[in-house]
Amino acid sequence: MKKAIIGIISKHFDENKQRHNTYIRDEIKDAIYQNGAIPIGILPSNTNLDFVNITNEQEKYIKMDKIFNKSEKQNFIDAISLCDGIIIAGGIFGDTYEMFASKFCYDNDIPLLAICMGQNNVVRSLGGSTKFIKNKTKHLQKDAIYVHDIFINKDSLFYQIVKTKKMKVNSRHICTIDNPAMLTPSAYDDDGNIEVLEAKNKKFFLSVRFHPESLFRIDKKHNEIFKYFISACALSRKNTHQTSS
Repeated sequence: MKKAIIGIISKHFDENKQRHNTYIRDEIKDAIYQNGAIPIGILPSNTNLDFVNITNEQEKYIKMDKIFNKSEKQNFIDAISLCDGIIIAGGIFGDTYEMFASKFCYDNDIPLLAICMGQNNVVRSLGGSTKFIKNKTKHLQKDAIYVHDIFINKDSLFYQIVKTKKMKVNSRHICTIDNPAMLTPSAYDDDGNIEVLEAKNKKFFLSVRFHPESLFRIDKKHNEIFKYFISACALSRKNTHQTSS
């Protein structure tokens, strides 16, 4: 049986708004490899794409048909279509093509895992919104292994994955969800902020506010997120192949 192929949507290093570098976090790449799948980078062909800057108070909603020209859009879709599942990673900035990828995966029922800023991109792509978190000092702790607990709804997919009603997470963010659009909250932090969102009508469509890629080596519950996601991707590929053949 072939290994599942997981596409990681690349991000850009923003140096005075000059897009010189495209990157993927090693922790995410390593989590995929160590759980038996193959990661590949999804690279947009246009390096001058607009981006969403979360350091100001403005929400920016992008018309998806205005992100790419026709050939760029098709290149991006073709790259996503090589994969059995997609990861939308965290970071300081959220690129508009990440929102395009999120909506494309939702519309085409492609398994998706979004992390931190990736959750913002997913929510915005579906018509929802984010807001700044009230207690930024508590939630923006880049070097802490664990920061707080999250509390998980027992009737959620996320509970099926981690098999616990409470777990410890890290925290490196300044935003939270204001309107989750058509997604269902499945876990909250101890301040009542949404930590996990899922789409119950999809094969696998999950976003988390924390960073399981930083904890998968030392915490089994965080690794289970990647294991379950990769299993869902492999199953989706198998079913797609059987349907097409």
